[in-house]
Amino acid sequence: MSQFKGVFPYLVSPVDDAGEVKADVLRRLCADLIDQGVHGLTPLGSTGEFAYLGDAQRQKVVETVVAASEGRVPVVPGVASTSIQHAVAEAKRYQRQGVAGLVAVLEAYFPLTAADVERYFLAVADAVDLPVILYTNPNFQRSDLSIDVIEKLSRHPNIVGLKDASTNTGRLLSILNRCGDSLDVFSASAHVAVCVMMLGGKGWFAGPACVLARESVWLYELCMARQWEEAVALQKRLWSFNEVFAKYNLAACIKAALEMDDYPVGAPIPPQSALPAQARADIAAALQRARGEATRARARKRAAK
Repeated sequence: MSQFKGVFPYLVSPVDDAGEVKADVLRRLCADLIDQGVHGLTPLGSTGEFAYLGDAQRQKVVETVVAASEGRVPVVPGVASTSIQHAVAEAKRYQRQGVAGLVAVLEAYFPLTAADVERYFLAVADAVDLPVILYTNPNFQRSDLSIDVIEKLSRHPNIVGLKDASTNTGRLLSILNRCGDSLDVFSASAHVAVCVMMLGGKGWFAGPACVLARESVWLYELCMARQWEEAVALQKRLWSFNEVFAKYNLAACIKAALEMDDYPVGAPIPPQSALPAQARADIAAALQRARGEATRARARKRAAK
């Protein structure tokens, strides 16, 4: 089983107009998130715009996050490719850079069979001496992991977890029943974190935790204390921000919110467009509402003790 648990923010990738990674900004963000109590850091996820980064940029991002963490929390970057050769090279490079584990996802251009998908993930797991978390997102992936393939992959000693973004609790229950204790389960969608934790999940990976770190950690603590009524109430309060980023571009929303918090992370990587003024206003309002409601709820709880 993995040693991973808790809240892992999906980090943005701050890149300037010349394509250089803004390492100083990323280092400060990582340090501040750790100080706010997050349990790990995940660069090169969807929020990190991995699909828009070259190998040198990805390497710089991972190098920066590992250095910023100073061993205080595990760094678990995403490995994503359309080819086994490239994915294996990425995985090995990140291991040399000192990461604690990997989140593996398969990109696909041509359709793939279930055996092809299984082969990809086995190759990544065989290539490293690190715990590997599978990432499945049936809503967006051309060739997704089936439950049968997940069950087979769970037998590999390095494959220790599954990050599921289906938001389908029936699918998740089938996976839990099939794999039992051989696979830790994590939510990949911040708005269903409590549901996944109720079913036995270990935590979640989410972009909103970059800007709602304290609130996300508090939500995790409520779940661990099995204070489900309070956890559900907080989950509802945080939904306002999730609604906004679901309406607009995910990475652009998180970057815009971080800019409002004085992290000059820059615009989304082209050809993505910067958000219009109305979107930024919506983000600011939702962020203020989510933070304010969560803070007031925690104050009321403390006063009631």
